[in-house]
Amino acid sequence: MVDQTSADYPKLGMYIDGEWIMRADRTHAVINPANGETLGELPLAGAADLDRALAAADRGFRSWSKTSVDERARVLRDAARLLRERVEIIARNATREEGKTLAETRIETIACAGLFDFYAEEARRVYGRVLVRPAGQRSLVMKVPVGPVAAFAPWNFPVHNPGRKLGAPIAAGCSVILKPAEEAPASAMAVVQALIDAGCPSDVVQLVFGVPDEVSRHLLASPIIRKLSFTGSTTVGKHLMRLCADTMKVTTLELGGHAPVIIFDDCDFDRTVEMLANSKVRNAGQVCVSPTRFYVQEGIYDRFVAAYAQRMAKMKVGDGLAPDTNMGPMANARRPAAIADLIKDAVGHGARIRTGGEAIDGKGFFWQPTVLSDVPNTARIMNEEPFGPVVVATPFATLDEAVEQANRLPYGLASFAFTENARRANLIGDAIEAGMVGINTTALAASDAPFGGVKESGHGSEDGPEGLAACLVTKTIHQH
Repeated sequence: MVDQTSADYPKLGMYIDGEWIMRADRTHAVINPANGETLGELPLAGAADLDRALAAADRGFRSWSKTSVDERARVLRDAARLLRERVEIIARNATREEGKTLAETRIETIACAGLFDFYAEEARRVYGRVLVRPAGQRSLVMKVPVGPVAAFAPWNFPVHNPGRKLGAPIAAGCSVILKPAEEAPASAMAVVQALIDAGCPSDVVQLVFGVPDEVSRHLLASPIIRKLSFTGSTTVGKHLMRLCADTMKVTTLELGGHAPVIIFDDCDFDRTVEMLANSKVRNAGQVCVSPTRFYVQEGIYDRFVAAYAQRMAKMKVGDGLAPDTNMGPMANARRPAAIADLIKDAVGHGARIRTGGEAIDGKGFFWQPTVLSDVPNTARIMNEEPFGPVVVATPFATLDEAVEQANRLPYGLASFAFTENARRANLIGDAIEAGMVGINTTALAASDAPFGGVKESGHGSEDGPEGLAACLVTKTIHQH
């Protein structure tokens, strides 16, 4: 059992077939991105560990799929209660291993609890239908759990992402093998521990860590796994989809984005600046739906870019545990280096740095909130998601021009628009090619609303009734 009552960073391990495994031949050093210090050593799974997890998941599915919906709902509700009770410990450890502010990890933990509560109720709403047939005959359409799920979660939301991967499958009657990111393991361990303490059977949830390509190839090659749920880059998502093709696994893929933001000249100017600034520094911009490509109407372009750069320059960057911090560090050393390359390329193509643009000296992986203006489409950063606290801005003249630019890339996860004109809001909402559109808001995630993209940003949805439906398959029974 993992201790959830201590403020100390926990001993790290995997949970396989009812046992916490704290040792392995290989380990991964978990680093605090605020100071570069090692928090702990994480055991990594070998082939035998993965085979054991597969056997447990196979056994767990056979029993859990027959368990009453009342019991599944009870487990999820009790786990949600435990997450709320443990929020301070979970949030503190999530901040230490991922970097985002303590306020953000608190919200994330509460959101995870809310998702479990939602699926505890939604599990009761798995309906089929009876078809009209002659007397003495019956044709039933039923929704049944898809089977054991292999779920891969990234590091940027270390509590909520594991919750997304677990809530819907457990509600549907599936078992799950969860592999979260090795950068932030304690957060996922806390979510799994809450489920265990709530009475979830030991063979229903498995938690493994390891070399990503090794784990994914091993799990997805097994006929035991019936579904893949993956959140991450488009490149990796396509690779995993190819692996799933060999055994025709069901897939839910939430992949990369490069969210456009269309700012019209009739927007609520001050509110728009403030909302977009706060949204951009959330998790240091390491959010798949982070507003990034700003298309600002010509009449307010210069004024908006100046005001936005001024607001971003005032953001306090520091350790996420400090109460006055607005933005924490990048999650790992790879991100500052990647952002530096993108900014250098953009400046080489004529972009102007309006604020930021450099790493912050000292310990940790800190980067200045950055605004680039007059960025041409030929710059890499207009085509590649920076996944950091960087905004790129360029002017537009007409609605049609803005739509063309917003839809230009093969991604379609999230898009945003700001206007006080209701007709314009309707037009832009219809025209944008994205799974989620925020109009005068940057809040896109809710437990009862589907979360997912289109085009090369993936397919399928998490959250909402659609998230539960993605864990079910259709069976038709004809009886004469």
